Order: sequence, then structure tokens, then C-alpha cells
Amino acid sequence: MRKYLFLIGCSLTVSAPTMAQNPAITVVASGLEVPVESSGQSISVIGAEELDRVQSPDLASVLQPLPGVSLARNGSLGGFTGLFVRGASSQQVLVMVDGIRVADVASPGGGSDLGALSASGLGKVELLRGSNSVVWGSDAIGGVLAVTTRSLDGPQASVEYGTNESLDAQAGFGIQEDSYEFAVSGGYSETDGFSSAAGGTEADGFRQWRGQGRGRIELVPGIGINLAGRYAESRLEFDGYSFAPPYDLIDTPEYSNITEWSGRAGLEYARDGLRIEAAYALHDLRRANFNPDFGSDPGFVAKGRDERAELKGSYALSTGLSLTFGADHARERFSTRYDARKKANSTSAHALLGWGGSSFNLAAGARIDDHSGFGSEWTFGANGSYEIGRGWRLRASYGEGFKAPTLYQLYSDYGDASLAPESSKSYDIGIEQGDRNGPLHLALTLFRRDSRNLIDFASCTGAQCTTRPYGLYQNVGKARAQGVEIELGARVSENLRAQAAYTWMKAKDRTPGGFNRGNDLARRPRHAVNFSLDWETPLAGLALGADLRMVGKSFDDAGNFTRLNSYATGTLRASMPVTENIELFGRIENVTDAQYQTVAGYNTAGRSAFVGARARF
Repeated sequence: MRKYLFLIGCSLTVSAPTMAQNPAITVVASGLEVPVESSGQSISVIGAEELDRVQSPDLASVLQPLPGVSLARNGSLGGFTGLFVRGASSQQVLVMVDGIRVADVASPGGGSDLGALSASGLGKVELLRGSNSVVWGSDAIGGVLAVTTRSLDGPQASVEYGTNESLDAQAGFGIQEDSYEFAVSGGYSETDGFSSAAGGTEADGFRQWRGQGRGRIELVPGIGINLAGRYAESRLEFDGYSFAPPYDLIDTPEYSNITEWSGRAGLEYARDGLRIEAAYALHDLRRANFNPDFGSDPGFVAKGRDERAELKGSYALSTGLSLTFGADHARERFSTRYDARKKANSTSAHALLGWGGSSFNLAAGARIDDHSGFGSEWTFGANGSYEIGRGWRLRASYGEGFKAPTLYQLYSDYGDASLAPESSKSYDIGIEQGDRNGPLHLALTLFRRDSRNLIDFASCTGAQCTTRPYGLYQNVGKARAQGVEIELGARVSENLRAQAAYTWMKAKDRTPGGFNRGNDLARRPRHAVNFSLDWETPLAGLALGADLRMVGKSFDDAGNFTRLNSYATGTLRASMPVTENIELFGRIENVTDAQYQTVAGYNTAGRSAFVGARARF
């Protein structure tokens, strides 16, 4: 295996007026930077310090400790990884990198694959749980995940090596000045992996080159330029299904080549209580699947592109009263080996009126989207928080969400151009002390989300069978997810920190007259518990950490015929500074070598060990 220890990627960004990554600041609530405690929504923020403690370049490992989160992966590292938030499907969570949407618009469900998104080089991760299409439009039914690349001042590099010949290397350079700053970084990941098929023996590997960057230039006081960019080239080996009984997942030589790139450029004005930014963003993803058993040509090719012109801003109307607003125009297009190029356009506008006092914050707003495929869709939302004293606050939110039918669902051989968007209404109420990055954090949240017009593949009926003999996508589903989230976090002493999160959730199919009515939604466990402990020992800066994740049983299918058993996994971590600028670290994942599955028929990693070094200058 080739050992690549260093790569400088080159994508430049510029972001006015600051690139500071304060964990107490979030953008997922309103689209602009606001303090977490000023929002009534459920938001978790992971900063650079916590990302360093986790160590793993696997973004799934970073997200696992958060409440309301479950993940499912098809096999080894790099395999398709879906994020489920409060029972919403992995295709109903909006994912952004440096403000750019990264959904695969050419895929049938139009979701985002976290398996190809590395945590290396990230400086901040934000997750909003609950519907918020008022601000973010389509896809924000379950929530919004926003990741931000790291701010750098000087050179920085890291490398780790471990089980299955796994290598992850990351390097970057940045400058921070009053009127400008930038950071560019890049990396390489490779692993021999293991067989994706539970009964297989042939390892399925993964490798990826990537580069990203961002920054800012202040042209004159109050006026700045924003730029952002990312590029990733991946090769993923995977297994397929046999064409003879029992039609199980088996070892096959199949692999996929994936090329993804994105960029965003904007101009921002901030003066006299008015902040406004106009930007253009683009995301392009191309995938080619190969099976050497059937020749050297790709058996499947898909291309998807999302282009957006965006406008967003805020204005201080008076003391405590503000207006947040935005508009965008999006163009999506896709094509596959079997589907000619199709496209769709949408235009939207939204506004939120907010009021904030010394102990009370309230925001409410509406959005209108006009889509070339299904027409207009209105969404509404409101949230508020109230400081009740001694650091405690009450918060509540109501949000509506929608997801436009994908181009594949509308225009493929199995599509239906008359599809309506999926939609949702979500509610939550909670009480909270502090935030997860502070010295003390306690939170209790009750939530519920009702979804309707869910799109699924269904057998054809009536006249449709003439042109759709094998079936087509239809608006056939309703669902409800409800539950409770509990978070506990404390700095027990100056050198000891403990965190815990528990989620109880019931996600049910509620389709009237449906065959699966009353069943649990697939891959949504009822119970999930996470514990973490971090201790900085008195021994030369040695830091020790431990994580425990326990997940209850669930079902792999909508019919609830195939059960996924409950499981528990643990991780041990350690790090030690060697010099002022160099740190060594290591970890053991799945220390008990637990055997479990998050997707039926697919293997998961056994006990794995990794060691690495990190340098900052």
C-alpha cells in the first residue's frame, strides 16, 4: 500500500468579516451567526477542541455522541453512511460544507453520503435537530448538519495509521490578519477495509484525495469577499447481490469512482445595523460504477449538479427587534447511463422577525418556494427561549419542513412528474442549563414530528402499468417520530470532564390503510445512550479518554421482518504532547470486538487500533 504522509490541497475561501470558530456561535438556526443560547431550537455544536479529542477522521464517530442521532453504514469505511436525526430518513437531513449544500442530486433519494466526508481538517460541526425549511428550504425535514473547515494560522499537519492498513494524512496552511485571512488544506485517506458482505472474505478498500479551503478579504471597512471551495476524488470497493438463490450480499469485485467538487463566492456588506450577502454556490458530483466481471466499461454512470444564487441578510429595526431575510434561485440537473439529462428550477424567499431582550428571545417567519416540478410550497416556523434564572432557560420551537421530489423520482423511468413534496411539522420543548461546551450542561427536550406525502417506490396500479410495469415513485406515506433527549455534561474537576446523552424515540409508520401501518420505521432504534470521560493526568500532559455507545434493537425493513440486534461499543483514547508543537495520540475502537450490524447483511468494524501524530506551528 502506498504511504502518503503529506498533501497540500488547494481551494481558497474568503469569508467576511471573521472566520472565528466559537463553539457558542451557530449558523444553522437562522443562516447567520447567532449565539446558541439565543435560539429556541435544539442545536449541538462541536468545536475544534472536541474534534481533536475524538481523533477519528470518520465523521460518523464525531456525530455518534449527539442526542437524537443514529447512523447506518454499508460495510467498511467509505461505504454509504446515512445520518438519521430524530427518526427522519437520511435523505431528509440537509448537509452543508462551508455553507455549500452537498447532496447527491443524481441519486434516487437525493441525500448526502457521510461516508465520503472526512472529519480531518474540520474546525466546527453544528447539528440542528427538527424541521427548519423556513430558513433552509428543501431537505431540512429532520434537521441541518453544517460542517466548517478549520481556521489556521501557520502550518499544521497530522497523520495516523492503524488496523486494516488504514492511513489518514492531513496538512494545511493559513494566515490570519485583521483585513484578510485564508486557510488551505488537503489530505489523503486509504484503507484495505474488510468485506462489506457479512458472509464475505474479500476486503473492500477505500481511498480518497481531497482539498479544501476558505478565507476572507475585507476590501474596505464593512465590505468583504467570501470564497469557499472543496474537491474530493474517491475510489470505493463494495459488494453486490447474487443473481441466484438465496440472493444474498456476496463478495464481488465491484467498485465506484466518485469525483466531487464545490465552490461558493460571495460579496458581503455589514454596516449601520444592516448585513447582507449575495453569493453563488455550486456542487457537482459524478459517480461511475464498475464490475470487472462484466468488462472494463462502467455499468452505471450518474452526474448531478446543483447551482444556486443566494441572498441573505439581517437588519436591526430597533433596540432588540431585527429582521432576517433571504432569497435564492436554484438549478438542479442530473443524468445517468439510462436517463437523459433532466433539470428543475426553484425560487424562494423567506423572512423572520426576531425580538430579543435581557432574558427573552423570540423569532417567527415564513418561506415561499416555487418549484418548476410541483408549484409553490409555503412553510412557517417560530421559536423562543426564556431565561428563568441561575443559568436555566426554557426553549420551544415549531418548525415546518419539506423535501422536493428528486429529479430521479420525477423524471427517471420510474418517475412521476406529478409528485408532491414531502412535508413535516415538528415541535419541541425543553429546559437547559449552559451548553455542551461549557463547565456545566443539563438539558431535557421533548420532541415530535409528523410527516406526510412521503415518497416511496410502489407497485403500479391501473393505467400506469402500461408505461410503468415494474412500479413507480408515489406519495404514499405518513409517519410520526416522537421522544425525549437528555444531556448531561460537567467539568467535574479542573482536569476531568464527563458527558452523557440518552435518546428514547418511537418512529412509526402511520400510512392510512398501509401494509406497514403501526410498524417501526427501518433502522430507527428506540434507545441510544452515549457516555464519554476525558481526564488530563498530571503526567506530562498525558490525556486519557473513553467513550461508550449503547444502541437498542431496531428493524432493517419497513415490514419489520428483519431485526437488528442491540449492541454496545467502546473506545479508549490517549494523547500526549511531545513538544510545544507536536502531539502523539492513539485509540482503540470497539475494544470488546462486538459483532453487530447497522444494515442487515453488512459487516461492521471489529476491534481496531490507531496511532498518530499532530503538529502545529
